[in-house]
Amino acid sequence: MQTDQSARPYDAILVVTFGGPDGMDDVLPFLENVLRGRNVPPERMLAVAEHYAMFGGVSPINAQNIALTAALRCELDKHGVELPVYLGNRNWHPLLNDTMRRMADDGVRRSLAFVNSGFSSYSSCRQYHENIASARQVVGDGAPLIDKVRVFFNHPGFIAAMADRLREALDAFDTRQGANAHIVFTAHSIPTSMAQTCGYESQLREACRLVMCEIGDRPWSLAYQSRSGPPSQPWLEPDVCVFLRDFHEGETSRHVVLVPIGFMSDHVEVVYDLDTEAKQVCDELAINMVRAGTVGTHPRYVAMIRDLIEERVRMMPSRAVVGEMPAAPDICPADCCPPLPRSALQLSADVTDNV
Repeated sequence: MQTDQSARPYDAILVVTFGGPDGMDDVLPFLENVLRGRNVPPERMLAVAEHYAMFGGVSPINAQNIALTAALRCELDKHGVELPVYLGNRNWHPLLNDTMRRMADDGVRRSLAFVNSGFSSYSSCRQYHENIASARQVVGDGAPLIDKVRVFFNHPGFIAAMADRLREALDAFDTRQGANAHIVFTAHSIPTSMAQTCGYESQLREACRLVMCEIGDRPWSLAYQSRSGPPSQPWLEPDVCVFLRDFHEGETSRHVVLVPIGFMSDHVEVVYDLDTEAKQVCDELAINMVRAGTVGTHPRYVAMIRDLIEERVRMMPSRAVVGEMPAAPDICPADCCPPLPRSALQLSADVTDNV
């Protein structure tokens, strides 16, 4: 769990992600890990398993995060930050418990953790603190102390990388189509009761605004995807597919770019919810849709991770940000991003590979 600041040096970097299955034999065990302790109907889990089956049971998140870890090692070496980089996942191999044990065996005593998620909410920030604390408890004596770097929704490196991905998508249109394309940012929906107790929604809107400052004056919207839970429970809206249908009714433009700004790598949620479901809606409505890439291993994004690490390793007083909102704190307040009550969590359990 996050510790207080001190002059003790860090001796490793831990990259933490959600994890995902590597084949059909992994899908149900993976989903059982995600859902452990939650009262989710078996039929819901089996329905999501079918999404994975469309892609051979392989989530792209694992390969992309291995590539990110390798890119980060090269970036740190190039800038003289001589720290080993480890990878640990919340729900699939390499699991945090196993990675933490390996770190302890390697003599790591204090590590910085980079969580591949740029926004503040229970599931995208605080829960990772809890996962790290749980792994340390499992390892026991000798488990390294872990400090998590800040969320980075308004870091110039993230904004620049996301703007590049959007430009690449716009280049897929001809000049006239690109000029008329409507930009639709997407992020994982969360229950509105959870959104009211964290900065998730305001941070998303600020990040979208900052990206559009890089692109220029043109229409844009923020929509959500991947909600779960009963229809009676309010979640952040509009759903991207509902948005596309409403857009078809009210707009003259027939060109849309979907920008998964809330996802740092291509999850099943990206390739199913956007590349499959949203694409089907667009095909039905004769909307010309292009999906922008996630930041992945974009050089500006990898350099951003190194910058966040150097902030802490070198105890730099400055915090790189752009826009109107301040940098997120290095150490999260004790009361930030609280979880939903247990009963609500059971109803709204997310069973796809959210970061």
